[in-house]
Amino acid sequence: MDAWPLVLLSVQLCLCSAYQGSPWCAPIKVKHGDVSCRTPRGENYRNVMGTRCKIRCKQGYESQSSEVVCMASKHWSSSYACQEIRCAKLDMPVNGGYKCSDGSYFNSRCEFFCSPGFILMGQKTATCQYRKTWSAGVPTCVDVEPPKIKCPNLKDKWAEPAKLTARVTWDTPEGVDTADGILTDVILKGKPSKSNFPEGLHKMSYTVFDRAGNKGSCRFTVRVRVRRCSALFPPDNGYMKCDSDADNYGTTCEFTCTGGYELRGSAARVCQYGLTWSGTDTTCAAMNINVGVRTAAALLDQFYEKRRLLVISAPTAANHNYRFQMTNLQHAQCGLDLRHVTVIELVGTYPAQIGRIRHRLLPPALALQLRLLLQIPQRSFQMVLVDKQGMDKQRYPFPITAAELFTTVDTFPLRKDEMVLQQEAGQTCQS
Repeated sequence: MDAWPLVLLSVQLCLCSAYQGSPWCAPIKVKHGDVSCRTPRGENYRNVMGTRCKIRCKQGYESQSSEVVCMASKHWSSSYACQEIRCAKLDMPVNGGYKCSDGSYFNSRCEFFCSPGFILMGQKTATCQYRKTWSAGVPTCVDVEPPKIKCPNLKDKWAEPAKLTARVTWDTPEGVDTADGILTDVILKGKPSKSNFPEGLHKMSYTVFDRAGNKGSCRFTVRVRVRRCSALFPPDNGYMKCDSDADNYGTTCEFTCTGGYELRGSAARVCQYGLTWSGTDTTCAAMNINVGVRTAAALLDQFYEKRRLLVISAPTAANHNYRFQMTNLQHAQCGLDLRHVTVIELVGTYPAQIGRIRHRLLPPALALQLRLLLQIPQRSFQMVLVDKQGMDKQRYPFPITAAELFTTVDTFPLRKDEMVLQQEAGQTCQS
């Protein structure tokens, strides 16, 4: 047997013995943890080749491997350092942020917050846990706060003279959004600024919206007052026509009397700033018929443009047609007055004839002149209808009903204008 192989085997055994019993890998020192090692043959050194070491890290720390082995390369099989546990970096909430006690490391407590005008929706805090996860997700910041708007503070406005409105002006209020400062719409409920407002209280409001759909509103009122005098009324047997609203400051009221009545006092009155009426009280007095005139023409002139005349002539008071006609007209006195008709009676034959205007008697000579002027026969019944211009409009040789008479009078041109005035004044016959 050759001696060289024996020599080589002996050398190899010696080398292996030395290799296994002496330090090989760098000594293990674990910060923030503990290590326990086991050698292959119970050697004193804990870093000989084949040594196995278990790594135990303190709470909050972790190692890449729980066990490492000393390799032939004189290096441990993997990293054994205990490193602090770290969670993934938190996302920043939109329109908000967070503050952490120790960054993203284990047990770090992060507190979330939102920008002014936004409210936190979700967990307010999150803690980094042992499994490298956060105890809660990232919350959201929501704009739920309505925008703010302040309406104008307007005082009462007085209407202008002879008007029932006032022009009211204000500056459009500006809304403020406490979140992102962006407003999408402003809506006014009511009349806009620089409008004419009628008398009374007017409720107004402005509403603003932000991008999140929140709305803010404010309200205000516009009150328009009208200076007014005490109420005026049309005089009996007359009309009153006022501009504007009949009793407000600056109003002018004009008065006229119906046919057969004469105006006394002021023909026009104005509501003054001191809320008193100018002028004096207005009345309509019945026209004074002078039956002492010498001629029939002078008598008729007194009615010109004032009254219509219905002259009724009969040979005697016992005349059947006369009695029928007078009885019929007595029940229609309202209709006669409404149409400005005055009845003149001529009864009998001269010199015993009698003329009468209601309760006023005409001298026989004046009654005769009237028959002659109107060409009315003395010995038969006849009626003559005379308009306000003194025109002979219609003759009746026989009695007629009041309705027939009124129908004829209502066709006169002047009568149509009178009807409009009477309708506005509410002058009607109820019966």
